[in-house]
Amino acid sequence: MPAHRIDRPADLDTVRDSYDRVADNYAHMVLTTGIGDIRTDPWLKASIDAFADTVAGLGPVLDVGCGPGTVTAYLAERGLDVSGVDLSPRMIDNARRLHPGCDFRVASATELDLPEASLGGILGWWSLFNLPRAVLPQVLALFARALKPGGHLITATHVGDEDAVRTEAYGGVPVHWTTHKWRPEQLVALIEQAGLTPVAELRLPPTDYSGPGVVVMARRPD
Repeated sequence: MPAHRIDRPADLDTVRDSYDRVADNYAHMVLTTGIGDIRTDPWLKASIDAFADTVAGLGPVLDVGCGPGTVTAYLAERGLDVSGVDLSPRMIDNARRLHPGCDFRVASATELDLPEASLGGILGWWSLFNLPRAVLPQVLALFARALKPGGHLITATHVGDEDAVRTEAYGGVPVHWTTHKWRPEQLVALIEQAGLTPVAELRLPPTDYSGPGVVVMARRPD
């Protein structure tokens, strides 16, 4: 299989439809409560700031699974040449409405056509946990190939062993998606197998609205 080809998840359309249904509620929640906005969490903000400092000047940055564009816009404010993509057209509608100065487009992580060594940085910021376990390594390999030497990936996800099926979200809206949780050491191993070198790891305890999480930043070797 060519390096840029990725298996299409069987539930891709169902997941897209689910995020379309919750997109408006989620965008409103971010604006009114701050949940999902890195500015309200000092550790998540510090992680994104470290990423921004590291990739500054390396070239374009892509926020994969950008949702309503909160992190994309923050990185643009930091001076990065950043754009965002999301599986959900309605999420992208909200991103364009809320952040008209940024570039957003509809695309799944499994549908991206990324030239080799074209990006200084890639984010998979709480956005890759719906990928089936056999598909995530393929996406990480795509990311590694798309990064320039010295470019960095930052990813964050939910920690655990289970595949948790979710049937409602963000105000009781009916959804159907699976959250594939990973142990930090498993995620780090997948990142290494993709050809990247982990440079930082942050483990996060449970909060009132989420279980434990992990943030990993990794570099494509020169």
